[in-house]
Amino acid sequence: MATKRQAHTIWEGNLTEGTGTVTFDSSGIGDYPVSWPSRAEQANGKTSPEELIAGAHSSCFSMALSHGLSQAGTPPTRLNTQAEVTFQPGTGITGIHLTVQGEVPGLDEADFVKAAEDAKANCPVSQALSGTTITLSASLA
Repeated sequence: MATKRQAHTIWEGNLTEGTGTVTFDSSGIGDYPVSWPSRAEQANGKTSPEELIAGAHSSCFSMALSHGLSQAGTPPTRLNTQAEVTFQPGTGITGIHLTVQGEVPGLDEADFVKAAEDAKANCPVSQALSGTTITLSASLA
């Protein structure tokens, strides 16, 4: 059975001077302010679509990597994944870089990198963002 998740944003004003609030409806985890300056300049306590994508991508990738490693008989003790989404005003999202450090007993670096590359290619968020260049750095801790 498919699941659906919802969030909504209320935006007031024009692009450069307006402000908005994104609300995570499905989880109820809260309301988060967004603005053009928080997207194109400094965050200053507000989020952006790119930060939301980074959160989605880092968590999806971590789940996919954990699953792949477990299926191969080497479940991870810990995965620390960062997603960095680059936004260029006037151009859009120009790339995503994933960095993962793993603690995986019984696995060598080459096999960890291979598993991470597979997770990068196959996690649902990577697939949804396939029109964007996604790069990866993977290492064992």
